[in-house]
Amino acid sequence: MTFNEKYKGNALLIKTFNFALNIIDYTNELQDEKKFVIANQLLKSGTSIGANSKESQKCRKQS
Repeated sequence: MTFNEKYKGNALLIKTFNFALNIIDYTNELQDEKKFVIANQLLKSGTSIGANSKESQKCRKQS
């Protein structure tokens, strides 16, 4: 089962997951251009959005 299939009813998680994939592609391009510092920072911040969103929804369900 793919991520999009598992969370098909959750637009926020799908959008943040796809955003993270785009960030990964873009940071690979930055690394090819030897822009390592900005690539690393963008990778960390851009991919944490989805993880934070998923975690917040998990906490909301438990409340």
